[in-house]
Amino acid sequence: MNTTIGESANTGIHEPFEITVRVRPEDIDELGHVNNVHYLRWVQDAAVAHWKALAPREDQDRLLWVVLRHEIDYKHAAKAGDELIARTWVGESTRIAFERLTEIRRSADGQVLAKARTLWCPIDAKTRRPVQVGPRVREIFSSPVRQKPEASGGEET
Repeated sequence: MNTTIGESANTGIHEPFEITVRVRPEDIDELGHVNNVHYLRWVQDAAVAHWKALAPREDQDRLLWVVLRHEIDYKHAAKAGDELIARTWVGESTRIAFERLTEIRRSADGQVLAKARTLWCPIDAKTRRPVQVGPRVREIFSSPVRQKPEASGGEET
């Protein structure tokens, strides 16, 4: 991975989960800002870190997750050297589709740089086929009502 990432200590169920990302020179494209593909990677990195921080070990061994859909809105550009916060939280779920929302903000001023909505599908680690999750995973990684958590600083534009 070509990005420095640090995880937050917030591990409460239904609490937003954050990782810190430092933009590196190799993340910058010919336009002088972070290439869009890196935002997608940070969205995925935050989701994986959240899963590893909260999921019971036996579920981590039994389940893998695949993306069904990504939607990203780019608001402002990140530049080399910026420290960013990728903040993720769970949304609604169906039988085998789990919504996850993510905001990427610049740490220095709280500016929202990107917002993402991802739908994930759990698959069996052995068969690689979609599978329903148990009640504990559903409790941790889905929310009955979609809510946006309070911003961690800075005003959104």
